[in-house]
Amino acid sequence: MLRYLIEKEFKQLKRNSFLPRLILLFPCVMMLVMPWAATLEIENLRIAIIDNDRSPSSERLVHRIEASRYFQLTALPSSYTLGMEAIEKDQADMLLEIPRGFEKAQTNGQNPAALIAVNTVNGTKGGLGSAYLQQILNPSSSQNSVRYRFNPYLNYKVFMVPALMTMILVLLCGFLPALNVVSEKEAGTIEQINVSPVNRFTFTLAKLLPYWAIGFVVLNLCMLLAWLVYGLTPAGNVLTIYLATLIFALVMSGLGLVISNYSSTMQQAMFVMWFCMLIFILMSGLFTPVSSMPAWAQGITYLNPLRYFMEIMRMVYLKGSSISDIGFQLSVLSSFALLLYAWAIRSYRKQQ
Repeated sequence: MLRYLIEKEFKQLKRNSFLPRLILLFPCVMMLVMPWAATLEIENLRIAIIDNDRSPSSERLVHRIEASRYFQLTALPSSYTLGMEAIEKDQADMLLEIPRGFEKAQTNGQNPAALIAVNTVNGTKGGLGSAYLQQILNPSSSQNSVRYRFNPYLNYKVFMVPALMTMILVLLCGFLPALNVVSEKEAGTIEQINVSPVNRFTFTLAKLLPYWAIGFVVLNLCMLLAWLVYGLTPAGNVLTIYLATLIFALVMSGLGLVISNYSSTMQQAMFVMWFCMLIFILMSGLFTPVSSMPAWAQGITYLNPLRYFMEIMRMVYLKGSSISDIGFQLSVLSSFALLLYAWAIRSYRKQQ
């Protein structure tokens, strides 16, 4: 009976010509577009420079800033007032004023003070731009020996790509099961199952297994694209990722089935699932580190299964972590999986 139900699920997927295309197209679009669009780097900051010293040292500084890919020199105002007008008119994002005696102070071994004014309407952009400029202004920073572990070139794509794989699995393995049972309710085919001798355990398992398979297909496709497009391969064992994906796919598909069991229409299931996904993604550490959140928000993230799988993907992909290193995350995800699977079985009520 279980084999028949699983075959039935796959046949339903094949009959819907849109779903198989969506399952293949969605990961490709996300992996090829999002790492370039959702950039964590700030480039082409418009800067206006006031050179009050007009010395060879100040000219070299201006040329060094102009040559940086992070800055775009847009104006050379003659006074601070004109420079601020450029910022207020949105002609510049930053203003640097080089003081008189700049070269003389450097010759005497001093660190001359330069004025930096930044438009911080966008706080992230202003803060990063100021940090970039201070690195150029501080020549002593080049004498320090800095080694960047796990991401030696500070490429944000290395940090984002494993997280995007997680988000893709959440959307596909969560939304599709949530719509599955509800669609059968609306079509009336659920009544045929309700009058059959299939028990709730077998029915729920048959609903989950196809989405395990979909999860692994999507994961392999994402890993292939990460290797071909970004040259990114797991530093750890691929089997560790497969094990974590097996558990996480059960968590998300179990949540989808729980929502579908309590929903009467597809619109209701989609709304509830989207609400859950939005909270999961925003509080997972995908864009904002969990450690940067308020204490009360960090406490809520412990109830977010996406947080643990996100940590696993980044640890295995970037650090080469083994199963022993991610044992805590795996145990928490396993607890979520058992809870949601039991809840899905319990919440499905057959009509006798």
